[in-house]
Amino acid sequence: MPGSPPSQPSRFTRRNFLIGTGTTAAAFALYAGEIARHEIGIVQRPIDIANLPAAFHGYRIVQLSDIHLDEYTEPFFFERVIEKVNTLAADLVLLTGDFITHGSLTFFNGKHAVHRCAEIISTLTAPLRYGILGNHDVAVSAPMVIQALSSRGTPLLVNQHLPIERNGARLWLCGVDDPGTSAPDLNLAIPTAPDGPVILMAHEPDYADTVVAHPRGPLVDLMLSGHSHGGQVRLPFLGPLILPPLGERYPEGHYRFNRMQLYVNRGLGTVGLPFRLNCPPEITVITLGAA
Repeated sequence: MPGSPPSQPSRFTRRNFLIGTGTTAAAFALYAGEIARHEIGIVQRPIDIANLPAAFHGYRIVQLSDIHLDEYTEPFFFERVIEKVNTLAADLVLLTGDFITHGSLTFFNGKHAVHRCAEIISTLTAPLRYGILGNHDVAVSAPMVIQALSSRGTPLLVNQHLPIERNGARLWLCGVDDPGTSAPDLNLAIPTAPDGPVILMAHEPDYADTVVAHPRGPLVDLMLSGHSHGGQVRLPFLGPLILPPLGERYPEGHYRFNRMQLYVNRGLGTVGLPFRLNCPPEITVITLGAA
């Protein structure tokens, strides 16, 4: 009786390895670039503030950051974000910088991108909205970004403050010039004797250390930032692969500094490469409460 032919061992060749590696890389690029980059995370964040006036109990602030239109944030995606925000019953929308991207490789120049961005933002239905400059906005043209946004109903606070009034009570909204590229001035941005809680917008989150050390730092109840994108690509057990300068100490989420609290939004867009992993674009819904 003839014997069975010997089984052939599987061959793991360099060619098979390269094919497998290439397939894995292509799958990663597809997921991180087309799926994960467009998965919007809505983060509900209650924040309690000492001496919050009763008129502001339950006040809803939606924070958006780092839009980076339109490299690599497509207008259709940003429009979808705004549609979601308009369902959230926000009292105030705050935009913490980087509306466009410096050094964009797209066919659209910065002027076109910022005007398109401002146009989409103008479809927000919240009663109030304000923003600040980010480092990319300054690198392209701060005056152009300010004019484009303000002409469509989105004022940018550059070393300025103003009161938000409700039923006879106040909170103070403040914004500094971009700490990474310009001349932030907390003496101008923070009122000397605020008669209500103080919310400060500053694009780079690590600037919180400067705020806390400043003589007017103890007046600030909440600081809102973006800039870091949460790292964009976060690997299990390793965390973010790359973080930008002034976005390394406080890359995302909620932090406390005695009285002041800091919230860092992961942003909507990307820079460098159009990839996100374990770090979805973020819409933050902050609900104020009394401490």
